[in-house]
Amino acid sequence: MSSYFDRKAANHYTDYPVKEPAELMQFLMDSISGVSRTKVKEMLSQRMVYVNKEIITQFNHPLKPGQLVQVAKNRHKHELVSRWVRLVYEDAFIIVVEKKEGILTNALPGDRRENVKAILDEYLKRKNRGFAVHTVHRLDKGTSGLLLFAKRRDIQQTFTDHWKEIVSDRRYVAVVQGEMEQDKGTVMSWLTDNKMFVTYSSTVDNGGKRAITNYRTLKRKNGFSLVELKLDTGRKNQIRVHMQDLKHPIVGDFKYGSLREIYGDNYDAAGRICLHAFRLAFTHPITGEHLKFETPHPTAFTNLLK
Repeated sequence: MSSYFDRKAANHYTDYPVKEPAELMQFLMDSISGVSRTKVKEMLSQRMVYVNKEIITQFNHPLKPGQLVQVAKNRHKHELVSRWVRLVYEDAFIIVVEKKEGILTNALPGDRRENVKAILDEYLKRKNRGFAVHTVHRLDKGTSGLLLFAKRRDIQQTFTDHWKEIVSDRRYVAVVQGEMEQDKGTVMSWLTDNKMFVTYSSTVDNGGKRAITNYRTLKRKNGFSLVELKLDTGRKNQIRVHMQDLKHPIVGDFKYGSLREIYGDNYDAAGRICLHAFRLAFTHPITGEHLKFETPHPTAFTNLLK
């Protein structure tokens, strides 16, 4: 018996059989007459492209001979539409989104503030799915970037139990105060919170959690530095505290050292904390596929260094 997808495909999808290995972006540009790179990116972001009946949003998704690429003729109903969250990837097991700065990843019980988890729960409810998402990792309210959620609690637990083995790359970009002295380096310390929930750093073991941040300076200009950061550990406020340790706090981070009395108007030059999670790579806990997602550096960051 044919599936609903099969019955509707003839009317609502255009088929493109894959005959030789290729990346999805180039395959679509070669297959669809007159299509531009911008249009292909739009189709991917709007979740209009299927590979073997699974929605794919990665432009560099590898294709193999024998696979079938299908492009929807119209956008789908039940889209995730939110000023706070952009859907990057979804399958039956996980969801990857890009979060805007200014919203919580999830809220504590009784906290009615809008948060990413609640937005995704509502999105799945509209799709008539009988489950909610489970938070795999978090970003601070002021931080933007890529976030991963699981659709099943056991998948969330798999990520929790095997994070280091599953997640191969997690990187951030930040604009910090002043010009970095080193082109690259590593910060290692122990982090612990006080009663006011402020995280403190110590170069000797103080009973806190060991934290390691690797950094690379990408650009220096106008009294700022653009820095790429790769985490060996994922502690609360780790990057923000470690940049403060280096005497180069993140622009807009009032909690950890970006102060008007020290940096003048540059203390909040972008009107936000200049920290963005731009890369996330991991092995899918169910399919075993290696997935890698990237977002561009925010325009507000690059404008500071023009």
